[in-house]
Amino acid sequence: MEFDITPWLNLAIRWLHFITGIAWIGSSFYFVWLDNHLEEPKEKKKGMSGELWSVHGGGFYHKQKYAVAPEQMPEKLHWFKWEAYFTWMSGFALLAVIYYLGADLFLIDRSKMELSQLQAIGISLAFIVGGWFFYDGLCRSPLGKNNKLTGIIWFLSLTAAAYALTHIFSDRAAFIHVGAMAGTAMAANVFMVIIPNQKKVVAALTSGEAPDPRLGQIGKQRSLHNNYMTLPVLFLMISNHYPMTFANPYSWLILAGIGLVGVMVRHFFNLRHRGKNSPGLVFAAVALFILIAMFAADAEKASRARFAQVAASFSQVQAIIGKHCTSCHAATPTHESFDEAPGGVMLDKPELIQQHARRIMEQTVKADIMPLGNETGMTDEERALIGKWIEDGAKR
Repeated sequence: MEFDITPWLNLAIRWLHFITGIAWIGSSFYFVWLDNHLEEPKEKKKGMSGELWSVHGGGFYHKQKYAVAPEQMPEKLHWFKWEAYFTWMSGFALLAVIYYLGADLFLIDRSKMELSQLQAIGISLAFIVGGWFFYDGLCRSPLGKNNKLTGIIWFLSLTAAAYALTHIFSDRAAFIHVGAMAGTAMAANVFMVIIPNQKKVVAALTSGEAPDPRLGQIGKQRSLHNNYMTLPVLFLMISNHYPMTFANPYSWLILAGIGLVGVMVRHFFNLRHRGKNSPGLVFAAVALFILIAMFAADAEKASRARFAQVAASFSQVQAIIGKHCTSCHAATPTHESFDEAPGGVMLDKPELIQQHARRIMEQTVKADIMPLGNETGMTDEERALIGKWIEDGAKR
């Protein structure tokens, strides 16, 4: 029996990424909620800035927050860091397994840029690492004192990166890399700033010194940034399932719009936690999402209309599919990477092409997912011709 370890490794890492991501986001959202619900302490203690009573799972909890630190360190102190570390490590491992090992199929799009595997990986790492240095430098600069301005500059920088990446890598890989840039900034905030600052506070208390209040303020700022980046990053994690976003001629603009929707939704909840309801934000976010969907549909249709103005015959479509698809999608594939048709989809008979017309539309016409890495060089004109045939009823 043959055993292909790659898909199982992919599954294991993806599952780990999903689990640790839930743990990280859950704890992050909880502490933001907790901060926004703290009340004035009834029995004030030195350094205490707020407290909260809550009930969950049949028990009552009493939380107290110190603006800088308590007068004495408790014997046991729980740190929230490994959720962030394992989320980033599993995410990077997934990036390596799919997009680095399979660079020719999933990362490189030779119709955009002719790259070797090493060149593509180098560009990938440059964007991920460079994104962190830019963001960190921005936070440490005089501009970093203004959270709104910092957020706007970082948002515009990620949008610019999205524009560049969509002109370098495959469409799916471009979106994933923007998510990797933001996710790396979030994890590095924890590893490089928040936890080290907290350790300095603990060391000061242990040695009997007064902790620097700025350490907590800086950590709080980075935590707030992470809070607003969370929903856009979550979208980017699932974006490869939705070709109408990443395979659009204006994918970078669509990404910016959906990212803004995520920021607006997060801001609504942050305000609500502080007792400030802003229903206008919800309506604006919904309206923006609808406008993005309409714009994306029009842009995609207009892009294809440039190439296919006349009706397409089935014989034309069958010839294109025979040229670009049936080396993999056949009863007996001739492609060296496949012993059987991927996903069980075979296109080597007329009735099968007709049967899978909708899937062909999604994977080949609306997106550039197939052929993988466009290694056969399918042109936009050929994609548009297939799309016109399907739109006209997929008749033989």
